[in-house]
Amino acid sequence: MGRVVVLGSLNVDVVTRVERHPLPGETLLGEAGGRYAGGKGGNQAMAARRAGADVVMVGAVGADDAGDAYLARLHAAGVETAVTRAPDAPTGTAYIAVDDAGENTIVVVPGANQCVQDASMASVGVGAGDVLLCSLEVPLDDVARLALAAHRAGARVVLNMAPYAPVLADAVAVCDPVVVNESEMRQLADSDLMPGSLLVTFGAAGARWGVEQVDGEAVPADEVVDTVGAGDAFCGALAASLAAGADNRSALEAANRAGAAAVRWAGAQPDAAL
Repeated sequence: MGRVVVLGSLNVDVVTRVERHPLPGETLLGEAGGRYAGGKGGNQAMAARRAGADVVMVGAVGADDAGDAYLARLHAAGVETAVTRAPDAPTGTAYIAVDDAGENTIVVVPGANQCVQDASMASVGVGAGDVLLCSLEVPLDDVARLALAAHRAGARVVLNMAPYAPVLADAVAVCDPVVVNESEMRQLADSDLMPGSLLVTFGAAGARWGVEQVDGEAVPADEVVDTVGAGDAFCGALAASLAAGADNRSALEAANRAGAAAVRWAGAQPDAAL
């Protein structure tokens, strides 16, 4: 059984609740909604760990209290870390305003997530049997270079192409699979990129990976709390299943179950308060 090595972002989500979103130039008073662990990398690492995998998180946080709190959370969950402490950049932060209708606006300050991760990845020693799971809230050159290196070392590379961005074609070609939602699928189709294999998620309607397709799991409307993080839960569980030796269909089914479960809690991770 291999490890899941996650290369991605670590953000602290600072949530404010407002009656409505302000107009341009307008100031409104809001209500503190809390500080939570987020970032696609951290979300996916925690999801893979919940699915039973041995997980290593590769990323960066600032030399600040937010970084301390996030690392403590990962360690408490049993996630090994190869995380850079950036002396000159703060921990990545997402400022989220949620109105009474549940609509949100988000401003992300990447901070330490822009640090180059070659040294951290080298310390992990990715090899045969491991799964490298990447997403795109970190520098694209890092993702491409480290994905190719992991592939050469015998690891399986899974790329969640979110938020969508054009990655070096050679790197995309070694990913098995590239995971996209419907919007990202359309953007990928308009590019010249050719993934090793393609997995498309359709939200509540399920997912398709090549010839394998699974229907979405029905979640009663009154049990849907928050869809934020469902995609990350899907990717983390997918990588965990592949690292455990599951075939494509079994991994797809496990990922689909994890995505459905994730809509039943608030936030991108369960009990994510920092």
